[in-house]
Amino acid sequence: MPANIPAVVFIGGGPRTAGVLERIAANRSELFTGPLDIHVVEPYVPGSGRIWRYDQHPGLLLNSTAADVTMFTDGSVECLGPAVPGPGLAEWAAGVVDGSITDVPDFPQLLWEQLRQLNRASFPTRQLQSQYLEWFFRRTAKSLGRSVTVHRTMAVDVTALEGGGHAVELANGRTLRADILVNALGHTDSRPDAASAAWSGFARRHGGFHAAPGYTTDVDYSPIAPGQDVIVSGMGLAFVDLLVLLTEGRGGRFEETSDGGLRYVASGSEPRLWAGSRRGVPYHSKISATLRGEAPGPLRFFTAAAVEALLERHGELDFRRDLWPLIAKEAGYGYYRELLTGSPARAAMDWDEFAARYAALDWYSARREELVAAAVPDSALHLDLERLDRPLEGRRFTDRQDVQDAVAGYIEHDLALRDSPDHPETLALFLALLHVYMEVGRVVPLERLNARSQQAVHGWWHGFFSFVDSGPPPHRLRQMLALHRAGLLQFLGPNLEISTDEADGTFRASSPQFPGTLAATAFIEARLPGTSVARSLNPALESLHRSGLGTEQQLLTADGIHSTGKLLVTSRHQLVDAQGQPQATVFAVGPGTSGWGAGAFARPGTNAAPFRENDALARIILSVARGLTAEPSAALSTAPAVVGKN
Repeated sequence: MPANIPAVVFIGGGPRTAGVLERIAANRSELFTGPLDIHVVEPYVPGSGRIWRYDQHPGLLLNSTAADVTMFTDGSVECLGPAVPGPGLAEWAAGVVDGSITDVPDFPQLLWEQLRQLNRASFPTRQLQSQYLEWFFRRTAKSLGRSVTVHRTMAVDVTALEGGGHAVELANGRTLRADILVNALGHTDSRPDAASAAWSGFARRHGGFHAAPGYTTDVDYSPIAPGQDVIVSGMGLAFVDLLVLLTEGRGGRFEETSDGGLRYVASGSEPRLWAGSRRGVPYHSKISATLRGEAPGPLRFFTAAAVEALLERHGELDFRRDLWPLIAKEAGYGYYRELLTGSPARAAMDWDEFAARYAALDWYSARREELVAAAVPDSALHLDLERLDRPLEGRRFTDRQDVQDAVAGYIEHDLALRDSPDHPETLALFLALLHVYMEVGRVVPLERLNARSQQAVHGWWHGFFSFVDSGPPPHRLRQMLALHRAGLLQFLGPNLEISTDEADGTFRASSPQFPGTLAATAFIEARLPGTSVARSLNPALESLHRSGLGTEQQLLTADGIHSTGKLLVTSRHQLVDAQGQPQATVFAVGPGTSGWGAGAFARPGTNAAPFRENDALARIILSVARGLTAEPSAALSTAPAVVGKN
């Protein structure tokens, strides 16, 4: 291979890497027409990677409909590179079925059945999504010609080389030279934190069971016995997956009843789950309604100009003081626009009048509350974002049955609002929050937030958005109710607290809002592990941290210095080393970094943040490649590169 071909090495070959590669292909003719030597290091199948791999339980689903998933940077994406339209998941599946898309493997019969039954409103299986992502990667790699080599192994060490570049050691014994290095590992495992480690030690000492945070489908739950009581902390998406694996995954099934309800038929192998969390309720259901009223337009209040004005006034931004009132006002504007224009029978005021008066009022203004009361007579339809976030806050429960009734009633009410054609205002709220979420990283310079607010953006705000907008399909909530009626799922309430009893070897679950405790010998933390570069179990990340090539983001707050656990990057996605210096040729992207763009695929037509990030990073990579001087060959090993199966 000629010595002057820049070598780009991607550590991680999941959908985020695929998206950046697609943008490299799209921008190449403008920025760098010379040859590239691109290496993708991924032990799983490239495109899907570990999280979206095919080898998962067939009952595990996406939390988005087929119509809401695409990997293509369409015309809505505001970026410097060209749009390249292509089929989203729904169109791809239809093309596979009708034969217009042929670059696919021989699917098993089960997958063909899934393809034929899929429609735009379906929630596809993760198995089906894996095939779409792998097809996208193959298509992208083909568009880059012979530039891409896939190594079906792990990166285990990264070291800086004298004279520039980095050596990337692979688990198969080979070493790659990287003129440009991109860390795109996505979600990775970490060693448990102190609390989880202590719980695991307690379970080992007493012969119990504890599952620390982890990717649900990779956790071994086989030690949990049929009928065993299990405490579960967390009621988000990992909890939904857990329910599938411990019910249908153990031979049970759901049946439709004659009245349109749902009944669970147990196999006898299921444990009994006792679930609680900070909120004490599951994530909100996805929405089946369609908008009836005036179509959403651009954001009105949470804009770059508004943020810039706040920066000029304060110099440094505070999330609660400065940003949240704008976000809340934007959410309310979208919600009430749909309510007043789409359901005028519920309104007592013309939308134009309401909108003009609303625009002049602060979110926390008493006059805004008076305006809403005058425009919407039914107080049950008033938007209360604080109550939406903490629906059981302040409520006292008299006994365990009171908790069951409250949580089951909450789930039923959520389904009545969000899985019904009668409340499209819930969809309007969903879209408004989604639009804001996609804009945060662009209009808010995160480095101009105070430390507490940077924590709030990555912590509370991301959690609130996920709770409201990233919940499961509605039938998952119906399944929760069916399992509850079958006695296999019980609720522990909000503000869950876990303790241990050395005397009898049990975990104890309690809530300050509920008298009494529940004792069990099994405890599951149903959530992904928190990001921690310092505790990472991924050898490449561990190597970056150990060598000082990468470091965790540190925030100075009133009570000291705190680490977010995330890999510190600049606004250009450059890795920052332990001396605080950005590295010109080392980049990182994804959920494990201090950057904002979350996700790897998105809804079509939403100007999705990850697609904007992919384009920006691809253009930076190409610009760096253009400026590189002649370097040695990318492969230090004398053995030929290993090309894995796609």
